[in-house]
Amino acid sequence: MVRSIAFAVPGDLATPTGGYAYDRRIIEELQRLGWNIDIVNLGEGFPRPSPEQRKAAQERLIAIAAGCPIVIDGLAFGVLPEVALQLCPRHPLIALVHHPLALESGLSTAQADEFRASERAALAAARRVVVTSATTARLLAADYGVPADHIIVACPGTDSAPAAHGSNDGIVRLLAVGAVVQRKGFDVLVAALATLPDLPWRLTIAGDRGRDPEAAAQLDADIARYKLSDHIAVLGAVSPERLAELYAGADLFTLASRFEGYGMAFSEALAHGLPVIGTTAGAIPQTVVPGAGILVAPDDAAALAVVLRRAIENPAERRRMAAAARTASQALPSWQDSAKVFARALEAAE
Repeated sequence: MVRSIAFAVPGDLATPTGGYAYDRRIIEELQRLGWNIDIVNLGEGFPRPSPEQRKAAQERLIAIAAGCPIVIDGLAFGVLPEVALQLCPRHPLIALVHHPLALESGLSTAQADEFRASERAALAAARRVVVTSATTARLLAADYGVPADHIIVACPGTDSAPAAHGSNDGIVRLLAVGAVVQRKGFDVLVAALATLPDLPWRLTIAGDRGRDPEAAAQLDADIARYKLSDHIAVLGAVSPERLAELYAGADLFTLASRFEGYGMAFSEALAHGLPVIGTTAGAIPQTVVPGAGILVAPDDAAALAVVLRRAIENPAERRRMAAAARTASQALPSWQDSAKVFARALEAAE
């Protein structure tokens, strides 16, 4: 029996971020499992839509035929509580929460409180809530009043990948992958690397620069202030083919995230056998197991610099971590596994 759902996303599904990549792959795999999916574009502006953008999104959701289950990406769902309450008597609602909106970096206390209250109210209307990690599941149960038995953890899948060959010129190639937003901690990473001018390293940053213009400007200013333009290349969003090349040529993956609801780039790094230098923020420790990398507290540039120095100076340790990373990646779910879990959430909501 073919089952049909509407899958509502804020803006262009091709947007180059981990959240949209998750949505794309889950949709593709659900379709392979026989689900008929109507993709509903809710428009731009989320999670801070204008009144006109909010009204347009509401109209698109209200137009969906009664009885059809609706999956709504959390970037929009969390700021549409009134719409969720309007929809829930007519539709099974499934909220997809990549990470709580209030945990985005750079928010004032008032803004975070507003997001938290809005998302809590919206989640109360959801029949099921899909999250991408056990960490987020615990947060929603503890802080947002979501019943634990309404939460389904469908971690992102990880594709198999060839092991990175790394560099062969004596320079340690570092790779950071993520949208240039405050939450990714590029300011901390640059500050840490600025203390290592005596070491042979180069950093490549690949990620969308259009999500947060202030964070992108700060990154550029930090690189200039520390005189690191010869050491750090900021590429912006790149194609999947180019990203695969970057992973293949890297010796080390590093990202100083302040929070991750999962952190798909970390699992991709493990799949390529890259040692990881990161933080203990959010769900990262669930993915980067001991031995596969070294994690420090978020926002601690000094601690990050210490472990980066250790990893850059010690190729034998990098090789040990690389082997552990490949082993760890074998325990990660495939996208087919993730879609099967997601499908169970859809069935439970009916």
